[in-house]
Amino acid sequence: MTQLNITIDSDQIQTLIGQCAANELAKDILTLVFNQIMEQQRTDYINADEYERCDSRKTSRNGYYDRDFTTRVGRLELRVPRTRDGEFSPTIFEQYQRSEKALLITMMEMFIQGVSTRKVSKAVEALCGETVSKSFVSNLTKQLDPIVEQWRYRSLENTNYPFLITDVLYLKVRDAERVVSMSCHIAIGVSDTGSREIIGLYLSKSETRNTWTEFFDYLKQRDLICPKYVISDAHKGLVQAIRQCFLGATWQRCQAHFLRNIFDNMPKKIERHVKDEIKAIFQMTNANSARELKNIFINKYESNPKLHKVCQTLDDGFEDAIQVLHLPENIQRRLKTTNCLERLNEEIRRRERVIRIFPNQDSAIRIIGSLLMDKNEEWLSANKKYLDFDPTVI
Repeated sequence: MTQLNITIDSDQIQTLIGQCAANELAKDILTLVFNQIMEQQRTDYINADEYERCDSRKTSRNGYYDRDFTTRVGRLELRVPRTRDGEFSPTIFEQYQRSEKALLITMMEMFIQGVSTRKVSKAVEALCGETVSKSFVSNLTKQLDPIVEQWRYRSLENTNYPFLITDVLYLKVRDAERVVSMSCHIAIGVSDTGSREIIGLYLSKSETRNTWTEFFDYLKQRDLICPKYVISDAHKGLVQAIRQCFLGATWQRCQAHFLRNIFDNMPKKIERHVKDEIKAIFQMTNANSARELKNIFINKYESNPKLHKVCQTLDDGFEDAIQVLHLPENIQRRLKTTNCLERLNEEIRRRERVIRIFPNQDSAIRIIGSLLMDKNEEWLSANKKYLDFDPTVI
């Protein structure tokens, strides 16, 4: 039988993989090439040809074992050579598994970005002719766990965050065969250089003063320096936890949430100009001007029984909602609300709509953490200031 000798380098193999169509002929060619390369590597390792007797021989041949190997043209069935000493290992799997790694990374990225496991499986089958199960995709993403945990618990020691923006959203998570609602606490820190960073992710089975205290303690254990301003909604337990955990910090009540609370107390059939007058109060950039407009509004409408509750709500929460007006005018707009966190929540909701119910708490942290890591990297790599201010005047 004629011996077929093939001489081909790594770059040629990668080119061949990229050009071959996913058919049986392409797979037969690559199988032959890979088997020949491994056979030659074994000969080089032994330092002797087959049946050759010489003093330089290191060991002897010991047959083959079968191994499947996935490439972009499909799954190859290879015969991997062995040696008596058991020390020989072909380098082919290290050299040519880049396609396999790229495929796995792509599958993970698709899943994280909101593609269901079923659709990921179908996409892989269409691309390389191989079928992967939904459970394989789910198990694959578990490789993200240590990466996400390292990111969640990274040290905050070397950065000062004068502004902390925090909020919560609720998720459905399966817990011991029951579906429970869990609160997902998220925090964004704006550093004294003006850049923003996602610095906290924490899941809990409720939203109370205790859970918010646990969340803030989790940030402080990672050496978070007490912020000067904390921006959030007016959840009672959250406000109490801020005052307990961050002594000396100023609480800025989210104006978007506050306006919704005011409008909820307003009759549906109300003249449009009344809402516009309230909105005008919070468009002021000076605290005294805002107070003056607020007082005018209350004096004008507090005797109206339909607007009495509106005036009371406005007056009670007003001071907490205008603390941002004591800051430089150019940074007030972005610190009036938690809108930047609301946009993050929308990204999480888009992924949640695919999953509907997270199979467990670890899965929720894995997926949400991966999304937040990607978004955080995007913010940092953009190298743009979220706020432009002099930290010495804050």
